[in-house]
Amino acid sequence: MSDKAGSAIGLLSYETLVHAVAGAMGSVTAMTVFFPLDTAKSRLQVDEKRKSKSTPIILAEIAKEEGLQSLYRGWFPVISSLCCSNFVYFYTFNTLKKMAASGPGRSRPGRDLLMGIVSGVVNVIITTPMWVVNTRLKLQGAKFRNEDLHQTHYSGIFDAFSQIIANEGVATLWNGTLASLILVLNPAVQFMFYEAMKRKAGKGGRKIRSAEIFVIGAIAKAIATTATYPLQTVQAIFRFGQYKGDDKGGVIGSLSNIFSLLMDRIKRYGVLGLYKGLEAKLLQTVLTAALMFVVYEKITAATFKVMGLNKQLKH
Repeated sequence: MSDKAGSAIGLLSYETLVHAVAGAMGSVTAMTVFFPLDTAKSRLQVDEKRKSKSTPIILAEIAKEEGLQSLYRGWFPVISSLCCSNFVYFYTFNTLKKMAASGPGRSRPGRDLLMGIVSGVVNVIITTPMWVVNTRLKLQGAKFRNEDLHQTHYSGIFDAFSQIIANEGVATLWNGTLASLILVLNPAVQFMFYEAMKRKAGKGGRKIRSAEIFVIGAIAKAIATTATYPLQTVQAIFRFGQYKGDDKGGVIGSLSNIFSLLMDRIKRYGVLGLYKGLEAKLLQTVLTAALMFVVYEKITAATFKVMGLNKQLKH
């Protein structure tokens, strides 16, 4: 291998690492700021007997019944999972993006969507066990309206892992994986719209302002979240681990359980029941995604500038 080729590979690895670290830091910052909205969303998705109310009222209700600190219950496992998840996603996405850029043709929405799907599949397979554990920890100690939901007793992340494996089997750590694999369309659609709008905004070498990045990130996430929300609710219920589906195994059983959950929710609450908690979800994910992209772009720009790699920021 020539020195030139070797340095190119090293540069590629360095750049993708910068994007991955910046994406992880951006998501951690944004999620910490808007974490109470995620708490409200989780309660609405899992606790079916909690009446759908405005997000501020639900947050006030939780704080009054369980204490102000309960709005940040499960923060550490969620942040840990999010950090790992976004690192994997951004690293994979930007590696594929660099590979595509070296080939023929310009960037296209279809190509961005495909790269987003592949990145999402890699991410789901690697990080689903962490999301299963953090869903359990986040809802531990919650005052449920649905009396059929029972409390779990984990002392932390590692205890949750060991108890789930011992009592429910290793496969439980991948509960909701099929729903998650289908949901890779969410970040894929988000990144497709984000990249397309960013390319348009930066046409002709124009510098994109932070406020524009915020708006672009918000619009992209709003579209993706609204399109895939019913499956996100199914995913949360599976991860909580208290849904008793049929005994069929494999992909057929998983598809059957997803379909049964969706139909049951429509039967009991109507089609709008599939969107229970959407207000909180949109507030949380849209604001979080928007802030995440701003932090991400700032970190990557600053890092490349310090290292004298400004030219690499051109898309």
